[in-house]
Amino acid sequence: MKSPLVSCLSAAFLSLLAISAPPEATAQDGDRLNVLFFLVDDLGYMDVGFNNPGTFYETPNLNQLAASGMVFTDFYAACQVCSPTRGSILNGKYPARTDTTNFFSGRRSGKFEPAHFETQMALEEVTLAEAFREAGYRTYFAGKWHLGPRGNWPTDQGFEINKGGGENGLPRSYFSPYRNVDNLDDGPDGEFLTARLADESQAFLSEMAKSGEPFLLYHSFYSVHTPLQAPKNLVAKYEAKAKRLGIDDDQGSFDPGRERQVWPDVKDKRNVRIRQDHAVYAAMVESVDTAVGEILNRLDELGLARNTAIVFMSDNGGLSTSEGLPTSNLPLRGGKGWIYEGGIREPVVIKWPGVTPPGTRCNVPAISTDFYPTLLEMAGLPLKPEQHVDGKSLVPLLRNPFAKFARGPLFWHYPHYANQGGFPSSAVRDGDFKLIQDLEDGACELYNLADDINEHNNLEQLYPEKVEEMKRMLDAWRREVDAQPLRPNPKTKAKPPVLW
Repeated sequence: MKSPLVSCLSAAFLSLLAISAPPEATAQDGDRLNVLFFLVDDLGYMDVGFNNPGTFYETPNLNQLAASGMVFTDFYAACQVCSPTRGSILNGKYPARTDTTNFFSGRRSGKFEPAHFETQMALEEVTLAEAFREAGYRTYFAGKWHLGPRGNWPTDQGFEINKGGGENGLPRSYFSPYRNVDNLDDGPDGEFLTARLADESQAFLSEMAKSGEPFLLYHSFYSVHTPLQAPKNLVAKYEAKAKRLGIDDDQGSFDPGRERQVWPDVKDKRNVRIRQDHAVYAAMVESVDTAVGEILNRLDELGLARNTAIVFMSDNGGLSTSEGLPTSNLPLRGGKGWIYEGGIREPVVIKWPGVTPPGTRCNVPAISTDFYPTLLEMAGLPLKPEQHVDGKSLVPLLRNPFAKFARGPLFWHYPHYANQGGFPSSAVRDGDFKLIQDLEDGACELYNLADDINEHNNLEQLYPEKVEEMKRMLDAWRREVDAQPLRPNPKTKAKPPVLW
């Protein structure tokens, strides 16, 4: 059995040399480390070339970023939907601890009523942005926020500048005049939102190059979330590509024999896309890649790249079971809204110039709460252990990919019914094993991810002692964070089981 603690493998073994190489430019040279954080909405683990060389989508800039930094192969979102994960990055806490366990407008019921949850990130949280601002950093936010109503927007949570962030979680149009996008003036008719936000971030970088001030730039894409819209020329490019590959037979509709499958072993038998071929979605992915490339090129042109750390992540898995099911996450099971790997395992790259060995792939499990202490330590800023209580700094791995590093178990708690079909669940990953518990009836699933990344072979009956051991871990954690349970449904008079 492969252990995740046999951790980081170099893509070309060149990393061994890079470990001992002197830093190109870090804080020790007298420069304060800047941070550029990219967060994409709904981008799947298998949507990027650095995780999936056979992807239908084209991501050359992201592939180049991955080649210059460290790819985390087993990095997780703290939740299978957006707002909880976004909060966990900024406050360093599991969503169950802050009762922010669903996207902030989710109210779907099922056999039971979902758990109570908060619909904003509390102002009492000392966010990652506030920590950097306290240290004299300029803090800038662009794009999707979705962490609370007016009064809880980026400028209320530590960001000095906000371009496009507000209460709404998705635009009604990706083309100007924009609808449902707060804090962003309309551009010329037809301007594309992804490109516009990239321009805004580049303008901020130009300002920082002139001032010489350290900065945290948090670029949070609205893409590739629905509505599925992209520039016509890019859509045409991928329609032609699909035709060239011979996969355009249904032109976006679904042939049950070729384009989808139905899971027989889940309660909500959702159609699942099994092939990447959606031209509009592909164009949206390329638009994100282009925006990342333009921002990174500008960073380099301004002479800022040498002392700027880059982070790239998605907030949850690719959308594969609902709302047009535009992408496939296979071989990962599930997608956005599901506790399976397709819903929570994310594409992640961290580049720390002069420190992270280029082209390194690290398979130590980590989670979105870890960014807070990691970025503080990278920048040489004081940690805030009472704030980022659920995060662990990844700096030892970033410095030496072969370092001993015990992250400890990772936990999830989603006492809700997902729009995408996902069921109320809790989960724990410990080493290679992952336990999922259905909150409706307490049933468990156990998977060995080293042998079964597809999560097809439920080992619950074969390893009862392991199941009990991991259930004890999960129960103890849920009690510690005061995780909220499902509630009785007054319409059906059904009462959920008491599980912890």
